[in-house]
Amino acid sequence: MLRLTAFAIVLLVVLPLAVSAARCALRDRGVPWRLADRSSAGLLPDAARHRHALVRIFAARTVSWRGIVATHCWIVLKAADDRRYRRFDYTAWGEPIWVDRFVPDGRWFGSAPDTVFAADGDEAARMVPLILAAIGHYRYDRPGDYRAWPGPNSNTFVAAVMSAVPGIAAGLPPTAIGKDFPYDGRSFGPTPSGTGLRVNLGGYLGLTFGWVEGLEINVLGAVWGVDVRRPALKLPAIGRLGL
Repeated sequence: MLRLTAFAIVLLVVLPLAVSAARCALRDRGVPWRLADRSSAGLLPDAARHRHALVRIFAARTVSWRGIVATHCWIVLKAADDRRYRRFDYTAWGEPIWVDRFVPDGRWFGSAPDTVFAADGDEAARMVPLILAAIGHYRYDRPGDYRAWPGPNSNTFVAAVMSAVPGIAAGLPPTAIGKDFPYDGRSFGPTPSGTGLRVNLGGYLGLTFGWVEGLEINVLGAVWGVDVRRPALKLPAIGRLGL
């Protein structure tokens, strides 16, 4: 039994951490985080020419060594005929909700973002005012409210907005530590996608089951799980392994 437990710890904890640490080292290559690339990753069309509404949720590995285990998520939107994008981040620096402080699809201190959710045209146009309203009513909007662990952090903010907008049927990456913090103050309730249920104890321990999120077990912010809709394993530090 001890050998089996030790093997499980190595396979599910130590190995994912080691692989992710190696990837992080290759990405950073010794560049100080203040000098890391924050330019556009080329994931958005030219806002001045794109006359339709647009909504995106991006995720990228976070700064420095924290990128081994954690991801930073943010929201980008544009109403129809707007000639620029608006980007919303939740950070520990100054006012928690930052607007347009970074390039909309910019690399997060050297890490290229992935697209978690995308909507365009009429679907996005319907979502834009709902997203802005959810941001305006976010409960942790005062200086000092931000907590990197277990939350509320950047991923808690994005998860709260997702839960408030019907149609955002997406789940944040397993590495989005803080996504399971109870942003609505409830220990039991629907998942952010609205396709399942979750039980959570202050972000420290939780269980999520939903069609979009799959089955997830949260222990101290680390997530293990299985995605049935898009077959994959979910592991701490690594994230998704599958389709």
